[in-house]
Amino acid sequence: MTAPARILTIAGSDSGGGAGIAADLRTIVNLGGFGMLAVTAVTAQNTLGVFGIWPLAPDAVAQQIAVVRSDIGLDAAKTGMLVDAGIVCAVADVWEGSGVPLVVDPILISASGTRLLDEAGVCAVRERLVPLASVVTPNLAEAAALTGWEVESLSSRERAARRLVEMGARAALITGGHGSGADVVDLLFDGREVTLFHSPRQDTRHTHGTGCTLSAAIATALGQGLPLREAVARSIAYVQRAIQSGPGLGTGHGPLGIPSPEP
Repeated sequence: MTAPARILTIAGSDSGGGAGIAADLRTIVNLGGFGMLAVTAVTAQNTLGVFGIWPLAPDAVAQQIAVVRSDIGLDAAKTGMLVDAGIVCAVADVWEGSGVPLVVDPILISASGTRLLDEAGVCAVRERLVPLASVVTPNLAEAAALTGWEVESLSSRERAARRLVEMGARAALITGGHGSGADVVDLLFDGREVTLFHSPRQDTRHTHGTGCTLSAAIATALGQGLPLREAVARSIAYVQRAIQSGPGLGTGHGPLGIPSPEP
């Protein structure tokens, strides 16, 4: 029997189950990977917002990663909510020189507007994690925070993606879900060429966890050996199906569904 790809999520919990490690593990397992986790923080949240955040000690986060890697091994990983610079640096310290593909999802603010990474943490992501990323996957606001530039138009997205690669990332995917227009346009720059992915914008409030799901899907695909562009295309299509199959839970930003792994 062929062993599944071993995928680690380094992220916070979501007590409502819509985002964070809950969304990541659902995605990894549904796409055929073996999911593991390093918890960065416990949160109290539901579809209406984030009501409490309790970070773990940086050493606790680093040791979770180290013991999993030393025994079970890793084929790929992703980061999510990292809370502060101490945790960001602890992750970077344990990751340097690993040679394992890393998807960096620079989560800064929740869908309800709660700050999930402090200013020092943003600087640490920029200086320590971006250079370790196989691909970094910011939305428009996150790309703006990382580059210091306004990011909205396609040309500004390409400029930001190129800047993130200049900062050390091997590739950058600027996601367009927070933009406007009938289509969601995600822009990938792999260090050589730009690829645009067009998807129909779905009129729904049930989009909680889309960024987590996308980055977890990309990490799983890379761990399974897919080339980057194919990994991104498969993952974007998966997120589209997950939005379509949302269970309609909660009265705020509801969670995604669990779609078929393939169309």
